[in-house]
Amino acid sequence: MSNMNMRKAYGEALLELGRENGRVVALEADLGKSTMSNLFGGEFPDRYFQMGIAEANMISTAAGLALTGHVAFASTFAVFASGRPYDQIRSSVAIPRLNVKICGSSAGLSDFGDGKTHQSVDDIALMRVLPNMKVLSPADYWETKKMVKAMAAIDGPCYIRVNRNDVPSVTDPDAPFEFGKVQMMRDGADAVIFATGFMVHQSLEAAKLLAAEGIGAKVVNVGTIKPLDVEGVIAAAKGMKGAVTVEEASVIGGLGSAVCEALAAGPADSRVRVLRMGIQDRFGTSAQRYEELLEAYGLTPADIAAKAKEAIA
Repeated sequence: MSNMNMRKAYGEALLELGRENGRVVALEADLGKSTMSNLFGGEFPDRYFQMGIAEANMISTAAGLALTGHVAFASTFAVFASGRPYDQIRSSVAIPRLNVKICGSSAGLSDFGDGKTHQSVDDIALMRVLPNMKVLSPADYWETKKMVKAMAAIDGPCYIRVNRNDVPSVTDPDAPFEFGKVQMMRDGADAVIFATGFMVHQSLEAAKLLAAEGIGAKVVNVGTIKPLDVEGVIAAAKGMKGAVTVEEASVIGGLGSAVCEALAAGPADSRVRVLRMGIQDRFGTSAQRYEELLEAYGLTPADIAAKAKEAIA
């Protein structure tokens, strides 16, 4: 598996969309070199709006552009994209269902060096609770490119969160992206692991550790967190001895909550014990390496394997 960068995938997909559709515009809040939206700006300067460190103004401007028939992509770090302009997203984008696509870059703990203020533990919950908002979380470079393209074709507001670091490729570059559908990454007969983002890779590695102990772990990639593929989640949980959800975000209001809600309303044979892994009601912290934070917050393959064994015990 080669390591590739989701931010680069976002920038490249945005550039390709700009070439395909003259209605696509991009807005940035002073972080274009990091989010890589500057790839779009370099070729389409007349359709690229550098708004400075003024996220609320960026979202309001994106809403105005959407009202004039444009497909507006607005990007900055996930913690700023979801938190600072929340009222503008709610009132000016979600309520009128405008064609604004928000990219939260450097999501989760992936901005390991900048600590609590720059690490988005709450963005999934914030965006998921908004009516009309669709929430996407790609597993790798290839899925990011496909999701960004899909967002442009979807009518209405969308939010995508991407990792800051180079991560292994785990999805098939040639397979089509199915919006609103979970993807079976590995089959197993004992436990099911529902994962999103970079945690899909971590869960696949955990499944290998479990297989060495004779435990079959099914790994499901939940790239579309909202709308959740309820039928797919229920089908994946049927017959399992236990389930685990894994996300690089708060366990409150995120993927774990969504899966539990789906299974609670499903048939009796899908109601398995669910253990939620993620950031346990705390903020992030600084570290010298990304891997240090994954270890500190219990998001390594070994941690996931141990939790799966606990779920089926």
